Amino acid sequence: MKKKIMMSMPLLSLMLLACGGSDDENVISDNNKEPGWELVWQDEFDGETVDESVWSRITEGTPDWKKYQSTDDRCYEKRGSSIVFYGIVNDDKDTDPRDYLCGGLYTAGKKAFGPGRIEVCARMTQAQGAWPAIWMMPFQSDKGWPYDGEIDIMEHLNMDKSVYQTLHSGYIDVDNNRDNPLYSRQSPVADVTEFHVYGVDITEDKVVFHIDGVDKLTYPRMAVDGQYPFYQEWDLRIDMQLGGSWVGKINARQLPVEMEVAWVKYYQWR
Repeated sequence: MKKKIMMSMPLLSLMLLACGGSDDENVISDNNKEPGWELVWQDEFDGETVDESVWSRITEGTPDWKKYQSTDDRCYEKRGSSIVFYGIVNDDKDTDPRDYLCGGLYTAGKKAFGPGRIEVCARMTQAQGAWPAIWMMPFQSDKGWPYDGEIDIMEHLNMDKSVYQTLHSGYIDVDNNRDNPLYSRQSPVADVTEFHVYGVDITEDKVVFHIDGVDKLTYPRMAVDGQYPFYQEWDLRIDMQLGGSWVGKINARQLPVEMEVAWVKYYQWR
């Protein structure tokens, strides 16, 4: 991870005084700082390996998105200062009997992200049946899915020239309140094979999705019980997914497919 040496404002004030600045007008105060998003954590994937104190490889499971998840090294690559997740045809059935394998990382049980801004810089190749995603689940679940919520920062399907940004909750998925307010948006992206910044802002009163800094969907908090479970801590998940009822059939001839992630950044409002 690249680290920048940042000087705290109190220390800077002391240094100004030590250099002869005794006038109050020369002292810089935090009270004069404009409020805004402050970067508090980032991972630029520029080490030789992924930080295992933060990230774990995702294992297989029964849901569509986990059917082909694998910890196999063939599904992961460190490429310069990026991490790459692959979806592949499995040519080693002795080790794993599944037809396909794909890679992903999550911070579940290791690192929680509270309300704030998450941004992920990523690009992806395309194939029929490919379903790369950047998304968040509650760091601690109480009522279970969908009541505790889900935040899908980016999902891409097949050869689409667009991505989905979506929220899930009991209010949305069980009570079927999908338009009041609008819970999901499909946004055009000029070229998903180029790097774009996919992000979300989570605050006490709204969730805002954005792409390359442009707001795409705002979901406000309403005075309705269970409508807004999003003001809490989350884990972050970044994975290549293959197949399932939503994305459809996999075309093996179009594999391997990949998602490359350059960095993840987390901000808080200060």
